[in-house]
Amino acid sequence: MTQLSKPQIKFLKSEAHALKPVVMIGGNGVTESVLEELERALEHHELVKVKIRAEDRDEKHEIIDYLCEKTNALKINTIGHMLVLFRQSKDKKITLPKR
Repeated sequence: MTQLSKPQIKFLKSEAHALKPVVMIGGNGVTESVLEELERALEHHELVKVKIRAEDRDEKHEIIDYLCEKTNALKINTIGHMLVLFRQSKDKKITLPKR
């Protein structure tokens, strides 16, 4: 996926503000079922919030990098335990502002 411009990221952050987390990563970490659910959510919604329950900051960053790599999604924002991911689907449900 291509990089997004600052206005596009700002737009996606504002769109994500009202979203509830659709995927939660708990003590078991990232399992196959978590990845499958995240794939479905990204395909259906394009912009999703993920709640990550990791006590260690390094562990949380590893999980975020792993999720982005496995799903080919872009990290839009992280606040506390919340991660916002974006991946445009073939149907393009979200119209991004021009660069």
